[in-house]
Amino acid sequence: MQHYGTRGVHGQTVEVLAQRILTGQLAEGATLDINALQSELDVSLTALREAMRVLAAKGLVDARPKRGTFVRPRDDWSLLDPDVLRWQFSRAARPGLFSDLHELRSIVEPGAAGLAAERATDADVAALDAALAAMASAGDDTGAAVDADLAFHRALLAATHNELLQRMEVLIETGLAERDRMVHGAGPGDPVPSHQAVVDAIRQHDAAEAARAMGRLLEQAVDDVARLADENR
Repeated sequence: MQHYGTRGVHGQTVEVLAQRILTGQLAEGATLDINALQSELDVSLTALREAMRVLAAKGLVDARPKRGTFVRPRDDWSLLDPDVLRWQFSRAARPGLFSDLHELRSIVEPGAAGLAAERATDADVAALDAALAAMASAGDDTGAAVDADLAFHRALLAATHNELLQRMEVLIETGLAERDRMVHGAGPGDPVPSHQAVVDAIRQHDAAEAARAMGRLLEQAVDDVARLADENR
């Protein structure tokens, strides 16, 4: 699936309009004044129409004869679309989004860790070890720390050998990346021991302990976000 970034006029136009919709600046049901937007954003009508096609494909807008282009109800939005997820997490478009992410991870990842303990191959364990090594060597490099954490969780889902669980990667990683950038940038504690405990249990094919270790890791993740929120008050 193609992702739309902020580079180029087209990408920037999509990003601006998406953020306005997701934050409620352009409310559900609102009719968009195409001419006014073209003037405000200083883009060609062709670029604006192409941006609308992208947003329509993601369920954010629609167009009808006599009504024009309008914002669709939230229930119609493709909330699991990678770009829609990224737009939401990058600007905290909805309060409680990180809590929703934690609830999802708490349901999925302990079970995934247990399944990985039962099914992981030597190659799967090697991928987890490589992610741990990258995590340990990241130091104060936030970008490297985020990449290593994402590699770990990607390897964990892959080790389940369940294609549907592996597809959860897009949903978990998109939110996790934004959460990691926020938390790692504030200088968290050493993340290696909690992740190492998960890998050790998987290596020993101890499904119950792998699930428990992942649960403890997720509890630490919640504590990190809560600590950061307290510091920013």
